[in-house]
Amino acid sequence: MSLAHENAEMEKHPYNAPPPAHHSPSDHAKGRSLSVTDEDIAMVHSDQNELKRDLKGRHMQMIAIGGAIGSGLFIGSASSFVTGGPASVIIGFTLIGIMMYLMMQALAELAVMYPINGAFTMYICRFIDPSWGFACGWQYAISWLTVLPFEISAACNIIHYWPGSDGINNAAWITPLLAGLVFIQFFGVKGYGEVEFVLSIIKVIACVGFMILGIIINVGGVPTDDRGYIGNKYYNIPDVTHAGFRNGFHGFCGVFVNAAFAYTGTELTGLAAAETANPRKEIPKASKQVIYRIMLFYVVNLALVGLVVPANTPALTADAGSESLRSPFVIAIQLAGIKVLPGIFNAVILIAVMSVANACTFGSTRTMQALAANGMGPKFTAYVDKKGRPVVVIVIQLLFGLLAYINLAPNGGTIFTWLLSLSGITVLFVFGSIAIAHIRFRKAWLHNGHTLEEIPYTAAFGVWGSWACFFICAIALIAQFYVALYPVGGPNLQVEGFFETYMAAPFLVVLYLMWKVYSWFAIPTHRPLWIKIKDIDIYTGMRQNQRELISGPGVDENTRRASIQEIQDEKKKKGVKGYFMGAVHSVF
Repeated sequence: MSLAHENAEMEKHPYNAPPPAHHSPSDHAKGRSLSVTDEDIAMVHSDQNELKRDLKGRHMQMIAIGGAIGSGLFIGSASSFVTGGPASVIIGFTLIGIMMYLMMQALAELAVMYPINGAFTMYICRFIDPSWGFACGWQYAISWLTVLPFEISAACNIIHYWPGSDGINNAAWITPLLAGLVFIQFFGVKGYGEVEFVLSIIKVIACVGFMILGIIINVGGVPTDDRGYIGNKYYNIPDVTHAGFRNGFHGFCGVFVNAAFAYTGTELTGLAAAETANPRKEIPKASKQVIYRIMLFYVVNLALVGLVVPANTPALTADAGSESLRSPFVIAIQLAGIKVLPGIFNAVILIAVMSVANACTFGSTRTMQALAANGMGPKFTAYVDKKGRPVVVIVIQLLFGLLAYINLAPNGGTIFTWLLSLSGITVLFVFGSIAIAHIRFRKAWLHNGHTLEEIPYTAAFGVWGSWACFFICAIALIAQFYVALYPVGGPNLQVEGFFETYMAAPFLVVLYLMWKVYSWFAIPTHRPLWIKIKDIDIYTGMRQNQRELISGPGVDENTRRASIQEIQDEKKKKGVKGYFMGAVHSVF
């Protein structure tokens, strides 16, 4: 079969894989829970292939953009304006947005070549070190586990924006929200994809609408806004902001992690590779569009918010009450004196938060199932039922959702602060590791005598882009370390405050040492600090057509050359129309 027919064939019969054997949860519970022996992995390996490839192109497009539009943008950005001012927000979110684009390019190249369950977690294990992959994978999964109850609690606070909700216990909102998430999981990955598709359309429409409204407010086009033409006067507020900056370099450093948290979810397109009908076509398309959509929906929207909302607005601080009252987007509409619309946008924020909760169940469950399927977790958590649902890990995730009831307790907020401390900077470690995995993959690829022409999709800026991604992640981690020691507004050098901000780093080290010590005795091959380039396995999990027609051992030279030529022909733009349509599709 030629590459020209691969897309159509994969829609019908992904990878031409035979029906896998089915095992019950009790089968998975037999033997050692943490084991990488052939016998134990064989029991769960076939069930990896039972994850259904039900995600289509439209799902992937909306997951790519919708996964990044959530509470981090609509609510979390408020603290960034208070800490660093509007100029710091624009620069910080732009830098992290560039890092996200470079990371997604590296991830797309790997995911097209190896559309395996677990995606970047397994890439880190294979191309860097299994112990580091174990640590990043479980840290990433745990971060999603802890974010779910937080998002549900945030949804409750958002509901309290409406006066009719006063006096109603939050348990009345937590229960139906959890029930809704359970209902979505019943439909497996297709349910996740369809819900994200619909919710993301709503979020995108809201972002476009706010961009138009923000311009109108700024130029004084709202009759109920007595401020008239605003321009950039909020960039220079006496004793508050100077040239758009607040708290100088210190405040700018505080913006980085907020930006990284806000963009979290974009990487889910790579995690979804194992459940995408045609990853070779859809993952590159979604990844290439990330940069345009980041600039359009994040940077432009936040720039407009910075123009129409002063950084010293009391409603931006935690003293304002409900979560939605601290949303700079709702505040911008309220300051313009517009009626009704704040409530409508508040509903959009509620949808965005529940979209993140939906993503939590996908991100954590697929990562935990992949780790278990590869011998790095309890074997029973690798179980996938006949409908392609990783039932056990879904139940675990939803049980973590019950932690939202903790917020009903008087000290619930303190507990949540410590739970979220496990997730704060996790993504920076994960994204930086993806970049290093890509760099080492390229070295191993060339070491085995292969050329870049054989790679069906190559990252736009190659290994230099991955080095830049890693460098930005490192700078962000250093900046956050500085802020953890010396928070904006103090108190400085407080142990409790430091660990609330930077707990994820020592926890990651603990996870790393756990597997390194365990594998030192149980798996001797995992003892080295990193995998040598010559020992990296570049063939296992490779896309079937790639292995059989281009890069696999024993491929006929004529077949290989013909297949490479097809790849090169596909990459060529087709005249002016091709460039124009490519630009249109990248944005819309």
